[in-house]
Amino acid sequence: MRLQRRSRLGQSRARRFERRSGLLVLFLTLTAFAAWPGAPQKNSSDKHIRQLDRGIKWHRDPATGELDSIADAGTPAAAKDKAPAGPQPLHAVTQMVPVTCIVSTADGSALPGLRREDFRIYEDGVAQPVAYFDASTAPASVALVIDASPSVLRDSEEMKQAAGALIDALAPLDQAAVVDFSAHTYLQLPFSDVREQARRAIARIDVKELFADTGGSNIYEAVYLAARELFGGRTGRKAILLLTDGQDSGLGLTLDPASTAPRPGESADRLTFDDVARQLAAEDIQIFAVSTENRPRVMTPEWLATHTAATLVSPNARTLGIPPYTLFLAELVRRAGGQLYFLRESETMTDTFRKIAEKIRAEYTLGFYPAPGATGAGASPGWHSLRVEVPADAGAQVSHRAAYYVPATP
Repeated sequence: MRLQRRSRLGQSRARRFERRSGLLVLFLTLTAFAAWPGAPQKNSSDKHIRQLDRGIKWHRDPATGELDSIADAGTPAAAKDKAPAGPQPLHAVTQMVPVTCIVSTADGSALPGLRREDFRIYEDGVAQPVAYFDASTAPASVALVIDASPSVLRDSEEMKQAAGALIDALAPLDQAAVVDFSAHTYLQLPFSDVREQARRAIARIDVKELFADTGGSNIYEAVYLAARELFGGRTGRKAILLLTDGQDSGLGLTLDPASTAPRPGESADRLTFDDVARQLAAEDIQIFAVSTENRPRVMTPEWLATHTAATLVSPNARTLGIPPYTLFLAELVRRAGGQLYFLRESETMTDTFRKIAEKIRAEYTLGFYPAPGATGAGASPGWHSLRVEVPADAGAQVSHRAAYYVPATP
């Protein structure tokens, strides 16, 4: 009997040991899988990751034509992550129009040291006095919007290296945010001046992880959401660095200019290219688009500089041999101000992103009071063209938004 009890006791202990060993093996297996670089996961410590388009519903005011994005709760989706409003010397109450400018030399380098009297500004072709001028080196807000759709798989590591190169080139107090997108848009990091946080956010971007994110590549929706949700209440120099192949599948863009606006027969409650350009103009955000595709032969920097006054999107553009997706990137830059680059051009990646950072640091902000509209109080609703010149330097190239927009009132 005693031997039997000892035997049963030994068997019980053995079973407990086996169960504990099995749990230990399972724990170690799960731990190893979680640490595997290819595992589809989100780091639980990265609490800032958020899908920006989750629950978004578009609504266009039939009276004004203005588009708004409404969350499921019925409140504007943009309200969540907007920065607290700081001092705003160019607030709309003053009806002053701010215009951020990049001034470059003939070789593409930033041109610093200009003064108020060096600039001429024109609204709808009419010269306006420069009422505000700022050439300070206050910190900039730069959002990196990075394509993570399947079409950029072969370029993804190079794109992440490029994003890291820009982070390294920013001034110490500049703040960077990181967004990636495929069919959906994800905020990896809100604005931060901690460089290591930005590098970790860039490293988290994984095209393979978003293979299941079916629905295409919503480039312009990602830009719109980044502009709307991240820059509200921010003052000073603002820029978006967009790294993409340009092949958007969300807006149905063609070389017909009508494709940029709401079209008859389609729901008015949808995002359009014009809405994206309008949002960038409203926030005065410069956009630096970096295409992973090859530069079209005709689209030289000189060609782009001579085509800033009118839209690049037209049926005639097909005769130029420019792919529509590259043409729309150039058109967005033309409307918002900034510059279009191509990732594989001859100069090194470090040089390219050093130049972008230099241009962001050397931006000038001008301000003017618009000519009274029909009501006599500020500019009339709609688009108003802008042109800025630096007459004293004949070789200078000035990049700025092509127009500003005055919302209609119901």
